[in-house]
Amino acid sequence: MGQPVREYLLTLCVTAAVTYLLTGPVRKFAIAAGAMPEIRARDVHREPTPRLGGIAMFGGLCAGLLVASHLTNLKSVFENSNEPRALLSGAALIWILGVLDDKWGVDALVKLGGQMIAAGVMVLQGLTILWIPIPGVGTVSLTPMQGTLLTVALVVITINAVNFVDGLDGLASGMVCIAAAAFFMYAYRMWFGYGIEAAAPATLFSVVLMGMCLGFLPHNMHPARIFMGDSGSMLIGLVMAAGAVSVTGQVDPDLLNVKAGGLREATHAMVPVYIPLLLPLTVIAVPVADLVLAIVRRTWQGQSPFAADRGHLHHRLLEIGHSHSRAVLIMYFWSALIAFGAVAYSVNNASMWIVLGIVLLSAVGLVLLLLPRFTPRTPRWAEWMVPPRYRRVAHATAPAAETDDESAAEPEEEREPVPAGINGATAIGDRSRFVEHRRAGSHR
Repeated sequence: MGQPVREYLLTLCVTAAVTYLLTGPVRKFAIAAGAMPEIRARDVHREPTPRLGGIAMFGGLCAGLLVASHLTNLKSVFENSNEPRALLSGAALIWILGVLDDKWGVDALVKLGGQMIAAGVMVLQGLTILWIPIPGVGTVSLTPMQGTLLTVALVVITINAVNFVDGLDGLASGMVCIAAAAFFMYAYRMWFGYGIEAAAPATLFSVVLMGMCLGFLPHNMHPARIFMGDSGSMLIGLVMAAGAVSVTGQVDPDLLNVKAGGLREATHAMVPVYIPLLLPLTVIAVPVADLVLAIVRRTWQGQSPFAADRGHLHHRLLEIGHSHSRAVLIMYFWSALIAFGAVAYSVNNASMWIVLGIVLLSAVGLVLLLLPRFTPRTPRWAEWMVPPRYRRVAHATAPAAETDDESAAEPEEEREPVPAGINGATAIGDRSRFVEHRRAGSHR
């Protein structure tokens, strides 16, 4: 089992390295091509920032799949299954659509149609849901039409969930990376734990997805030097959906019953995938919740479900006083709690300790939500390991700098805008951005 782990690690490193190295040239190309849209009322950044980061992520995807196809253990995935080629075909279509949208803008309905076409291309090449394991009923085989419709729906929902959550620097890439890590643990256990070869493509997709996000994240952390844009958010959403479709609709529950050693053990192993829609909803529960709330909110207000607004979860975290970085970390926390909690529960759903641990961590997350003005301080011996804002020395040597409370108490009209740095983006105060956007005509 050690050899496949090393090959997965090599694939991860190659994907991350190619993505990281390509992002710099892609940023310069985006600036030269004018892919820097004007600031909108719902945006939280104050400087035009280049998009098209999805170009680098697609390059990382291609590099990761190319390397994996030549490794001893992973090349069997390409020999025994057509799913990697199906993923690459669908990813290429959705990536081209995203690049066009980042540069010139594409109508929402046109993007929806493109997403459905990309999902249909994957279905035509065999990446589709074949059956659904339902408790009390057993394995229900789907007709080709039913499998196609369910697969397309799952892909479109996942793509738009990731796209909707891409509103803060480093948020979408970090949350998807966390979900991919949890998904990899589950798929790897299905493949090597139970010897089910049908779970191999999903394991590979998860590793490549982690590499894409990790390679892009250093360029996208606050203040971001480049945005992934729709070319990146829709791409990573499609890769995540492809892994969910592969491990859910391709793994035969009857085979798992034999490998697990009995019906009860198989039932425990298949807890997260009794219904195919539950698996992607657990690993990216926060983006999907944001998507559902956005649709309900906009429909209730008489707007189009595709109309952009400032009511997303990350916007509300900023409004109650959380800084940009803290809002991102809180979203990371909840994503990791739900994703890894689901994986842990699938491993041993009879353990009360797992349930108690999830409840305890949920309470910690709620406390963090209620402390927007709390800034933790680290011991002096560990200050070199943390950002300057968490160091005691930083405040002692900079008397002119304001604390968070003082900055919050200062009238908004008297605050001077922070000039843009060399990275082309600006780290701004806690609340001033919302006042300025409201003046710009935001409905909120």
